[in-house]
Amino acid sequence: MVAISEKVQPRLTIQTVEIAPNTTAIRSLDWDRDRFDIEFGLQNGTTYNSYLIRGEQTVLIDTSHQKFRHLYLETLKSIVNPKTIDYIIVSHTEPDHSGLVEDVLQLAPRATVLASKVALQFLEGLVHDPFSKRIVKSGDRIDIGKGHEIEFVSAPNLHWPDTIFSFDRKTKVIYTCDAFGMHFCDDRTFDEDLEAIEADFRFYYDCLMGPNARSLLNAMKRMGDLGKINIIANGHGPLLHHHLDILTECYHSWSQRQATAETVVGLFYVSEYGYSDRLAMAISEGIQKAGVGVEVIDLNTAEPQEIQELAGRAAGIIIGMPPTTSSAAQAGISSLLSVAKNKQVVGLFECYGGDDEPIDTFRRKFIDLGIKEAFPAIRIKEVPSASTYQLCGEAGTDLGQMVMRERNIKQIKSLDVNMEKALGRISSGLYIVTAKKGDMSGAMIASWVTQASIQPLGFTMAVAKDRAIDNLLQESDRFVLNVLEEGNYQDLKKHFLKRLHPGADRFAGVKTQTAKNGSPILTDALAYMECQVVTSMECSDHWILYCTVEEGRVSKPDAVTAVRHRKVGNYY
Repeated sequence: MVAISEKVQPRLTIQTVEIAPNTTAIRSLDWDRDRFDIEFGLQNGTTYNSYLIRGEQTVLIDTSHQKFRHLYLETLKSIVNPKTIDYIIVSHTEPDHSGLVEDVLQLAPRATVLASKVALQFLEGLVHDPFSKRIVKSGDRIDIGKGHEIEFVSAPNLHWPDTIFSFDRKTKVIYTCDAFGMHFCDDRTFDEDLEAIEADFRFYYDCLMGPNARSLLNAMKRMGDLGKINIIANGHGPLLHHHLDILTECYHSWSQRQATAETVVGLFYVSEYGYSDRLAMAISEGIQKAGVGVEVIDLNTAEPQEIQELAGRAAGIIIGMPPTTSSAAQAGISSLLSVAKNKQVVGLFECYGGDDEPIDTFRRKFIDLGIKEAFPAIRIKEVPSASTYQLCGEAGTDLGQMVMRERNIKQIKSLDVNMEKALGRISSGLYIVTAKKGDMSGAMIASWVTQASIQPLGFTMAVAKDRAIDNLLQESDRFVLNVLEEGNYQDLKKHFLKRLHPGADRFAGVKTQTAKNGSPILTDALAYMECQVVTSMECSDHWILYCTVEEGRVSKPDAVTAVRHRKVGNYY
């Protein structure tokens, strides 16, 4: 039986459903959330999933976001007497899952909190009253009766360093928190409609799981040792059951590709400090757009040899400034510096944690080693905004492109000369795509554009995966396609081909007007169209976007579109 509470404004609802014997999912549905951690746009809201298992003893797995406090606690009390809860498993301590732990403990004073060592250290600072607790790690079990024996699997860095999975041997349900999740809000509890969720499933993986591909493969290996799994009960979105094999295989293949990438960047920071997690994720996403693997290490919890191993083989190093009070992080950076090489590139960012180590001290140490700076140090003087995260993404992409440049040149030279010349004879128009969403804006020169439909008026456009503007061209996003004029486009082309520092105003010095959809129109363009992204398809190193046209105008009826003729087809 499924019970949906009455919707309120904003639309926050609770769904409860029996997913297995004696097992209830309590799903907090956040229908209207359009951004997650500011930097990631959401198309379909999200959910925060919590679970209750009742044997002879009662276990609660994770809680919910603070915004659901009243709804969640009332729902919990309606299905169980909180005083009878024996255990609270905290899969990890990110606030969207642990935000109500303190509230639940006040209702369930006899409950013992089960979590990893790192998670309990964080909870001790979060929960103001003493509470019963126990550290759990891989292989540990609790027997709560009626056949429910729960085994724990350590899964650090997914995507926080404190993550654990929990596996109920009776129901064959594994509780994975962030792993295998997606930001997708729907009344359907399970993954019934694969087509509806697959884009969000992939986007979530790329943003949150990809930078920890090696850790994910290790966790999946431990999952394989558990035997058959019937349901993956994740922390966000529909639970995996109907298409579990397909979706777990996707995770495995994506992670294998990421973990075996020829070029890797090491990202070192202190999680749960300031805005370090969010900033690191934004930079990681930018790096991956360039086809570069990212591996993330928490300086507070990693062993020195682990830090040195990654720093020694990475093509690039990124460091989030740790707090001055963290002796473990200071020792970690010293380990890193001992193996850094002058063939590497480095990027530094502040975490806005209130006690950041000064950037310039570390910057000088790397420069003295002959290591090139990939982007100007990111110095944050206020709470990060959407434009801050855009800056971080652009910085990551710049670093990724820098470390890939030599390999890309080799690939260009390796193609058959006749084939590349033949492909280059496919000519195309010249356009500039401009977009603005909130505080974020961007532009790019486009030439791979062609009309694709008449009813409705639509076209397709190819966008390279390493374009920073990619975040502004997600499904349902709006933008302007500016058509350049033959014989009168060189100034605009030259301006938009310039490489700028991350965060620089792409439109400085260019005449623009504002379209109805909020994006810039280039005044000197031959024509413009206001467009919306309808759908996208992954195509090797590009995304193919199908877009519809909502409005448009030609400024010079007798002029013609600029055409680009290339000599070769294996690079722009």
